[in-house]
Amino acid sequence: AAAELFSKVEDGSATGYLCGTTITTVYYLTAKVVGTPRAQEETKKLLTLFEVAPVNRPVLQSALTVGFTDFEDAVIHEAACHAGAEAIVTRNRKDFKKSKIPVYSAEDMVKILSIRQ
Repeated sequence: AAAELFSKVEDGSATGYLCGTTITTVYYLTAKVVGTPRAQEETKKLLTLFEVAPVNRPVLQSALTVGFTDFEDAVIHEAACHAGAEAIVTRNRKDFKKSKIPVYSAEDMVKILSIRQ
């Protein structure tokens, strides 16, 4: 389902955002597994596909007060809200119980996008 969402972003039928901190995390984990040159290559690909939901002072301040248990999830949520995202797609839906915007699994988002077309 995640690969299908990537395809929808790639073909322009959906706009996808990644949180700025997600990009750095993906880069770090990729570099550990396949090395820095490949991590740079893969990160460049992500940046051509996805918009970036910035993490700045207002996002971090909001994340501190939004009431999430996990600060990283709060930052992702607030970055999405500040960027105007319509939804969050995650494997950890339970961690976003206090979300102000809808939260879906990749499978659910694929179904929703299929209905909209």
